[in-house]
Amino acid sequence: MKHEVASMNTKKALASALRSSMAKKPFSKITVSEIIKECGLNRKTFYYHFQDIYVLLKWMLEQDAIEIVKKFDLIVDYEDAINFLMDYLENNSAVINSAYESIGHDLVKNLFYADLLEVVNKIITASEQKRNKTLEQNYKAFLSQFYTEAFSGIIFDWIRNNKGADRKIVIEYISGTIRASLTGIFEVYGEKI
Repeated sequence: MKHEVASMNTKKALASALRSSMAKKPFSKITVSEIIKECGLNRKTFYYHFQDIYVLLKWMLEQDAIEIVKKFDLIVDYEDAINFLMDYLENNSAVINSAYESIGHDLVKNLFYADLLEVVNKIITASEQKRNKTLEQNYKAFLSQFYTEAFSGIIFDWIRNNKGADRKIVIEYISGTIRASLTGIFEVYGEKI
């Protein structure tokens, strides 16, 4: 247990150093040497915890947002989860934009994709339980991917190009789309459990 706490504290120190560096310059210009120097650790310690700087970035972003979003009761609180995610993206726009400008849309999307897919899958699973219906596994996988692509695109576009777009309306549209489309999907494709 003591080792786990020390390991987590080391990871947090490395993530904090990365975040600090990303506020000053593009992600692609940041080196492991800078990160370890800022937090007073050595290269061996960095590589013990993270394979490379991209893995550190992914871990940092997951710790900040995705892990918390996963804990919401998504059938009841998915609007709160979306709101939380948008808060996070807005409050950390310097970090997100640094990563986006350095490694591009596809790589930033890939950092979040598996976690967002899991969140969307939980929403669909919770909907199955609520309706006492099930969806065929291949269709459920397709639907999870479909929603993940759509929502990640909309949310990332909102944070990158927020030119007066009303956040409440974006959340309302996303939530309404989830609610309305899942209702129709379960009417057509849902099978009684």
